Amino acid sequence: MDILLIGGLWLNASVWDRVASTLESLGHRPVPLTLPGQGDGSSSATLEDQVAAVLAAVDAAADRPMVVGHSAACTLAWLAADRRPERLAKVALIGGFPFSDGHTYADFFEVRDGVVPFPDWGPFEGPETADLDDEARRGLAAAAIPVPAAVAKGVVRLADERRYDVPVLVVCPEFTPAQAREWIGGGDVPELARAKHVDFADLDAGHWPMVSRPEELARILAAAADAV
Repeated sequence: MDILLIGGLWLNASVWDRVASTLESLGHRPVPLTLPGQGDGSSSATLEDQVAAVLAAVDAAADRPMVVGHSAACTLAWLAADRRPERLAKVALIGGFPFSDGHTYADFFEVRDGVVPFPDWGPFEGPETADLDDEARRGLAAAAIPVPAAVAKGVVRLADERRYDVPVLVVCPEFTPAQAREWIGGGDVPELARAKHVDFADLDAGHWPMVSRPEELARILAAAADAV
């Protein structure tokens, strides 16, 4: 199966290298994406530009793909389910949840000179980074790509309720499946509360498991694809 891999803020396709290698060995075709404004040299990309890039990858897939979103890009993966519900086999969400219609995509950090630079590790101290050694932190920070403000401040637009028919896997790294279920059941994640098929996978990792636990993450994704 084609498995589209979408990194969160500041990440390009290279962050998935080790996950992709393991997925290939398990018989799948990984397609890591470099999003407009996050590795293509553009600082003027918009959220809709990123959505269009994901949809182009969905349309180019040989069959119905699984779309994987990490962190903020969980919303991008869900936008693909909204725009192409009949084309997706499954959506996998790593370390995050999709926002609802009308919500700002990722307005979490300071904008400087039209972009959102990586804020260093201060905001992420704790379970999110507990499994990252100094080398991993240096590597992620050095490779971080400032995100265009028009991406971070873009408004999420969802329209097709068939998205709720697309099966979802929630991969839980820095939180547990029990916590995820509680948040969804308590109304904090209204999009997944309405989804008809939601499974959970526990992963003993922080917020960047493609860096700290790539083989384990790949095995979880491959099993989810095999189960379609």
